[in-house]
Amino acid sequence: MTETGATLLLRDGFVLLGMGLVFVLLFRRLGLGATLGYLVAGAVVGPHVLGLVGDAEAKMGIAELGITLLLFIVGLELNPTRLWRLKQEIFGLGLIQVVICGFAITGVVWIGTRFSAAAAFALGLPLALSSTAQVLPMLQSVGRLRTPFGERAFSILLFQDLSIVPLITIVAALSRNPADANAPPGWLLAAYTVGAVVGLVIVGRFAIRPLFRLIGDLGEREMFVFAGLFTVIASAALMQALGLSTALGAFVAGVMLADSPYRHELEADVEPFRSILLGLFFLAIGMLLDLGAIAARPFFVIAMALALIATKATVMTGIGLAFRMKWRQALALGLLLSQGGEFGFVLFAQAQRGLLIAPEAASLFGAIITLSMATTPFLMRVTQRIRAEPMVAQGDRDGPRIDGANALVVGYGRFGQTVAQMLIAQGIPVTLIDNDIEMIDIAREFGATVYYGDGTRLDLLRQAGAREAELILFCIDGDQIDPGLIAGVHEAFPDATIFVRAYDRRAVIKLRDAPVEYVVREVMESAVMMARRALASVSVGEQEIDRTETEYRRRDRERLHAQRESGDLRAAGDIMLTQDPRRAEGA
Repeated sequence: MTETGATLLLRDGFVLLGMGLVFVLLFRRLGLGATLGYLVAGAVVGPHVLGLVGDAEAKMGIAELGITLLLFIVGLELNPTRLWRLKQEIFGLGLIQVVICGFAITGVVWIGTRFSAAAAFALGLPLALSSTAQVLPMLQSVGRLRTPFGERAFSILLFQDLSIVPLITIVAALSRNPADANAPPGWLLAAYTVGAVVGLVIVGRFAIRPLFRLIGDLGEREMFVFAGLFTVIASAALMQALGLSTALGAFVAGVMLADSPYRHELEADVEPFRSILLGLFFLAIGMLLDLGAIAARPFFVIAMALALIATKATVMTGIGLAFRMKWRQALALGLLLSQGGEFGFVLFAQAQRGLLIAPEAASLFGAIITLSMATTPFLMRVTQRIRAEPMVAQGDRDGPRIDGANALVVGYGRFGQTVAQMLIAQGIPVTLIDNDIEMIDIAREFGATVYYGDGTRLDLLRQAGAREAELILFCIDGDQIDPGLIAGVHEAFPDATIFVRAYDRRAVIKLRDAPVEYVVREVMESAVMMARRALASVSVGEQEIDRTETEYRRRDRERLHAQRESGDLRAAGDIMLTQDPRRAEGA
């Protein structure tokens, strides 16, 4: 890269990130969501307003990695068992949505434009797709991705992403460009898709998993980031080389690692890159927004955007009702998926290359997609009261529903195993986290799934479901827990009750002001139990043993209280049981 190129890159990065930061903070403050902030920021810095940043197409190419990383993270959420459980929603609900919305919007486009049937079809089918990059982060931010509602929305979006290949095939079949006659037929693309998916699964099982195991044994966290990005980009590059959806490749890579112990660590490591690149993606869409086309035909753009939203929302609401959803949930699903999607830009470019639509039409309908995406935060906010379930009397209200794990146990050694097994015995869903590869493998032999990762990282706890958990239990060996960590965990997840295994009295004293429900010294109870057995073995009566334990616990509690108050380990040393308590009392 020349010096001029590097200077331009730094300047563009400064302007894009700076404007994105300002507008996202502003729109977040107004309750309008980050997506709309990015879109407006991109439009402002783009060539049609201030012209501060150019070459939006090149930036879009880089930013599309954000969608790829998003689908990888979504794949990590779906192990093959869960994916099989959602097969009816994916291939039933998803297929019906794409087909019915595609034909309905094609009719709207044909009536509104009087384009040829082929052109209307080439525009209507892409408009049936919704924005995965916008909807999934919205579901994640409110903790609804794992709920039945979120799974239905995800299933539709996943089928839409899977439908990219057949849609490209349909647009190619309608092509009027002689050069497209040499393109591979649809059946060959389908064969490529199946072969690539099978190949990715095999490579993941026999190459990628051993690679992550090796990295875990070495304890090199930086290499996890490196290997995670390599996995995503390599799978996406394979799909692109075959002319298929890069997002599909990343999704398959995520699914094949979803039931591995490295899921949460990978999710936490890739998440920052996904967030940044998705923000850049929406900035690029805002820059591509042809304000001139909107200014030339404002009523057409606005009317078509409204027609698109109304058609998709109506159709999706009807489909939801047909699938026995409550009308409020069906309406919420229809509004959530009412916008156009990012893959529409890809299919419009394909239709333009096939001489089905003019460049002006592609630009105009690109503006319609962008405008529809900008309305989604408004629609979800305005209709919040309508979509909310009515309150019921306290006596009739259902108990709390835990869709993910109710408890997070960090550390699955000899201590954590006992804690976790007692929780599981009461039917409490538990997520187990540890960074000892050998322990993870041993646990798997006994049927326990333990995820690899550093459970003291807030981002990893968030990925593991701490936001929905009621209990977070730190059962880690050694003195690794400090007040700052506990304060951060409490602030990030205020609804979770925190329990800590402390190494010794010093650790308990250190945590005296931390927002912890209960701190237990790791060896105290076992030491008391051994002392009881030792006393019994020298013929001390059960009553005397109980009295001795009670006295010890009372004095230890008072001494620990004094030590915590003063912060001095030597405080109240005079009340230690250094001799027989009966002698101390003159007995």
